[in-house]
Amino acid sequence: MTYPANRLPDHLRESDRAAGFEITDDFERFSQMNDIFTRAFWDDRVKSAASDAFFASYRMEAAPRRGDGFTQKDFALRNAAWLISDLISERSAGEGLREGFQGPIRNDTPMAPEKADLGKPEDEATEIKAVAKLFGANLVGITHRDDRWHYSDRPDVRTMEPVPNDLPDGLSHVIVMGHAMDADLVETYPSALAGAATGREYSHEAAIVMQVAAYIRNLGYNAVASMNDTALVIPYAIKAGLGEYGRNQMVLTPEFGPRVRFSKIFTDLPLAVDGPRDLGMKAYCEECDVCAVACPVKALPFGEPDFGEEVAAGSPSTLRGVKKWSSNAEACFGYWATLKSDCAICMRVCPFTAPREDSFWKRWFRLATGEFGARGRAVARKWAARRARPRVRPREWWAQLRG
Repeated sequence: MTYPANRLPDHLRESDRAAGFEITDDFERFSQMNDIFTRAFWDDRVKSAASDAFFASYRMEAAPRRGDGFTQKDFALRNAAWLISDLISERSAGEGLREGFQGPIRNDTPMAPEKADLGKPEDEATEIKAVAKLFGANLVGITHRDDRWHYSDRPDVRTMEPVPNDLPDGLSHVIVMGHAMDADLVETYPSALAGAATGREYSHEAAIVMQVAAYIRNLGYNAVASMNDTALVIPYAIKAGLGEYGRNQMVLTPEFGPRVRFSKIFTDLPLAVDGPRDLGMKAYCEECDVCAVACPVKALPFGEPDFGEEVAAGSPSTLRGVKKWSSNAEACFGYWATLKSDCAICMRVCPFTAPREDSFWKRWFRLATGEFGARGRAVARKWAARRARPRVRPREWWAQLRG
């Protein structure tokens, strides 16, 4: 299904312009069957003994490596961090639905028969953001639903065949929540220990997104909780004003840089929406290639954003028709499989990942995001290189934990 620009509703066309999105008229929705993690279960070009061991390591079925950061204790902490997310994602797997990853999270709360009187959309938007933060979200933004970003289909995890990717009618808004990963654990990437930062936030966001959805349903409105499923979250996060797209394929937020995981709720709750923001972070990325240089398998692109045609020609895992930086997903996942854990070196080395509470980095951020123009960004790049911190050894993290 294609989405010519002249058929878009005005509010989506205006939002594209504000976000700086450039989308071709022949753009087609992405099939989740071609997500690199899904392909690892059915596509022989991705599936391998290494990928099987990668997934098995999350059940401690693959022998942990013996190096620092890859001991049994490191894998044990990582896998424990994933526990709550795993309980949710596996509870309907026997019916073909892996909730939160290959299908939305099923509702555990019936809708109240009467709708609460919520007042103005602006007031309710402010309140729902406060409720989301009460439950533990670090960032919250609201945008309109846009089916261009929804998967054209999803896999039935029993057969790995495509099935419809449907949502109930009438869900007009998307609440996007950001969940900050632990900064100290991120500093130990690449390691199985660092993977605990990823698993911890997936477990946190599973609880948070389900609780916020339950609150909305108790108000008498529909709400579908979602993590990595149903739709691409990056364009939704950008449209909701939470950040900008970076060379490292992540959303760069002013609060945490790329050190964020996202969840979302599709709802018919009448809410005022946020708009995209020009934060100056993407502009910095255009002149910075720290992440691409650091990538051990050179999966990240150098140069300017493009429509991904060259990368997409050799990879069904690349979204076509949107001007952006596109990675080599096969090379990236292949390295993950070798490690038996996620990598995220590109997250660790990104200057925006540095803690904002450091006064040096507060001054750096003003330079990097364009307050003083291109000259300021050039100075910021030199400062960032000078202050770049080396990887923290996992055994040092354990030592700090013990005090």
